[in-house]
Amino acid sequence: MKSTDPAQYRSAFHIQPADVMTQLPTQFFATLVQKVNREISAGHDVINLGQGNPDTPTPPHVVQALQEAAANPVYHKYSPFTGYGFLKEAIARRYFEDYGVSLDPETEVAILFGGKTGLVQLPQILLNPGDLCLVPDPGYPDYWSGVALAKAEMSFMPLRKDHAFLPDYAGITESVRRRAKLMFLNYPNNPTSATAPLSFYEDTVKFAAENGIVVASDFAYGAIGFDGRRPVSFLQAPGAKEVGIEFYTLSKTYNMAGWRVGFALGNREVVSMINQLQDHIYVSLFGGIQAAAAEALTASQECVRELVQRYESRRDAFFAGLAEIGWEAEKPSGSFFSWLPVPQGHTSASFADLLLERAKVAVAPGIGFGGHGEGYVRVGLLTSEDRLREAARRIGGLGLFA
Repeated sequence: MKSTDPAQYRSAFHIQPADVMTQLPTQFFATLVQKVNREISAGHDVINLGQGNPDTPTPPHVVQALQEAAANPVYHKYSPFTGYGFLKEAIARRYFEDYGVSLDPETEVAILFGGKTGLVQLPQILLNPGDLCLVPDPGYPDYWSGVALAKAEMSFMPLRKDHAFLPDYAGITESVRRRAKLMFLNYPNNPTSATAPLSFYEDTVKFAAENGIVVASDFAYGAIGFDGRRPVSFLQAPGAKEVGIEFYTLSKTYNMAGWRVGFALGNREVVSMINQLQDHIYVSLFGGIQAAAAEALTASQECVRELVQRYESRRDAFFAGLAEIGWEAEKPSGSFFSWLPVPQGHTSASFADLLLERAKVAVAPGIGFGGHGEGYVRVGLLTSEDRLREAARRIGGLGLFA
């Protein structure tokens, strides 16, 4: 029997992607990872402060809860499509204890496959092609991804130092207000590390209600506030649940980034639509992970307090090192990032390249977070105090701030 040569099909058969695949934003930080890996492969000791991946393990009691739940045959079957009630009750309890916010577990909480999933899904739920979304600049690039998948458009809200890295609603034109249907906010902020006061969220509710804009508050770093101040939740503002939703994740609070457990909280209509979309994509999280997540939320929160203290100590150690080399910057008030101005004569990208090549310190260029990120680099406090001090010493050795 004559065999067919597969090669004859290679030149004739071409897979054509959907248009939306060509419109997705470029993953800027994939290039940074490649550069860092090249330096490491060449045998260099790189202090990588450019990424946002928690560097300490999940608390032991949460891991133990998963181990025990994994052996429970109840969880070997499909989970309920919208998740187990005990997990939604756990997040509602945590929000009430931490922020004084009351949530109905069944109608105001949706379980997500990580916070990122919800952030990308929301524009597809609320926006039609050509609709407008207000996006912070600088901001988390995956906001752009969701808007692109919805074939919608973006209008950027500049976050500037002279406005405490908060959007200026007075500066948004009337034509943009009329077109906008969705707005993303993120405090404590990635990348600027700024936090938002309750008064800002009160202004946000008023702005959203007057203009018919749904607010999406990305509260991924909600547990990480310094100097004795707990970050404020958008849902603490009166009327917040009427105009918006908040995204929360266990990734940063409990070092559970790889577990992929997140929540959408607030407006009942939006929660219902998220559940509706997810019914077509998922059959909820593995029940054992849900049980462990509930344990994280309801057990002692001492592990969270210890984590925040660890980041604060790292912040103080790093900024003491920066002061010694003459690099002036404001200490972050939340998140595990620092937002540092680049020296004169450099762009954020050229400065990041210089630090990697000559100091073997990796940082994230601000331009990767949007045009208004230019002039800054983002530094993660995701290594030991000794390594952070060493990073400052290496950078100081370049004589850029003398």
